[in-house]
Amino acid sequence: MTLGLDLGTSGVKAVALQADGTLLAQAHAALTVSRPAPLWSEQDPADWWAATDAAVNALRAQLAPAAWARVRALAVAGQMHGAVLLDAQDQTLRPAILWNDGRAQAQCAELEVRAPNSREDTGNVAMAGFTAPKLLWVAAHEPAVFERLDRVLLPKDWLVLQLTGVASSEPSDAAGTLWLDLARRDWSDEQLKATGLQRRHMPVLHESAQVVGHLLPQWARAWGLSPAVHVAAGAGDNAAAALGLGVLHPGQGLVSLGTSGVIFLPTAQPQPHPARGVHAFCHARPHTWHQMAVHLNAASVLAWWAEVCGQPVAALLAELDAAALDPAAELPLCLPYLSGERTPHADPAASGAFLGLRASHGRADMTQAVLEGVAFALADGLDALREAGARPEALLATGGGARSGRWLQVLADVLDLPLQRPLAAEVGPALGAARLALCSLGHAEAAVMAPPAIEQVFEPRPAAARAPLLARRARFQAAWAPLRALG
Repeated sequence: MTLGLDLGTSGVKAVALQADGTLLAQAHAALTVSRPAPLWSEQDPADWWAATDAAVNALRAQLAPAAWARVRALAVAGQMHGAVLLDAQDQTLRPAILWNDGRAQAQCAELEVRAPNSREDTGNVAMAGFTAPKLLWVAAHEPAVFERLDRVLLPKDWLVLQLTGVASSEPSDAAGTLWLDLARRDWSDEQLKATGLQRRHMPVLHESAQVVGHLLPQWARAWGLSPAVHVAAGAGDNAAAALGLGVLHPGQGLVSLGTSGVIFLPTAQPQPHPARGVHAFCHARPHTWHQMAVHLNAASVLAWWAEVCGQPVAALLAELDAAALDPAAELPLCLPYLSGERTPHADPAASGAFLGLRASHGRADMTQAVLEGVAFALADGLDALREAGARPEALLATGGGARSGRWLQVLADVLDLPLQRPLAAEVGPALGAARLALCSLGHAEAAVMAPPAIEQVFEPRPAAARAPLLARRARFQAAWAPLRALG
């Protein structure tokens, strides 16, 4: 049996997986995000560990002692791009700067001047959310912290350090730093130098299913596990979610409705398109890469709207279902850019808006606008992927937002693609991590990474039925430039 951990932005998930692929149990412990200044997004790594400990203990409580004793390996998936800065004693120097932090936008241009080959080497345009610009920001604004810097880790790699005492990473997560040579799947000395760093500041790279260390004795004792339990290198959350859904090969794809939104498409070689904000990263398996359209605002927008309304998300969706809105009616628009945007706009300062509100509109109309706004943003990303040569025929749906059939139908209509909702659609990255742990024990990838059973397929409706929705999308696209000009 193996364990999979997923260090997300809103919480840590833990799953237990049998060797035959049966999911035995899952648990979750919540996290919060600190926003001490505009565009900032931070978390204390100590909170990650507390949530990990809580999730693992909750998982243990669900299983019989004999079953728990069969755990042989674990792996960690996690939120990408975060900067965990450590001193020579591996103590954190400041709160971690997260993937959706936008403070380093000015440093992006500086980075590409310092490293003119950045886009060619890394396959990506410099964006504020990536790790490298964050280090330039720290050097400029917190020089005392930068002076003490001995090591930079990504969030899930910091967890692996706590679990094993070993500093490691792997290409799927490292590709999101702007320090990785994408084609070689290795650190780029030139890109590191552009941020005042060297290889000695970086963890050792492994492929995702490789063993990097064993569970430290204190955690083995605390969790009632054998110290022989080993830890695999793990994966970035999106690549891990793909493994959890069996999305391994070109022609497959997924759409994630988590805190952020993602369209993920495997490729046989790097296929960058940085001019339109397409992410070209390594997949969590050797000799495989992937393209992504990444959106900083997805289920988080619906959660924000629910908080504003003082209602649970489920209550808002039930109210929307009961409202039986006329799809041809004049509904409002929502621009969902509460935390800026990546694909295709690469603009961390982008902001959200409701447009076209009338006295006749109620809360249900605005909830529908939120669902549509996120779908329209994802459609902009899919357009950019298609410009880069992608030709997906269907997408598997994952993330918390995939619980909403209404939302998936909107997405299918807007993307003009069938969306397949698998069983256990919300487990995603944690399941992928547990599958990596199985591979680290010697299980064959083909057997471990099988696609899941499909619970429901959402087909695009006929063109006539989708016409009002697509007309709203055209208005949504037209609104971007003038609203951005207003700030």
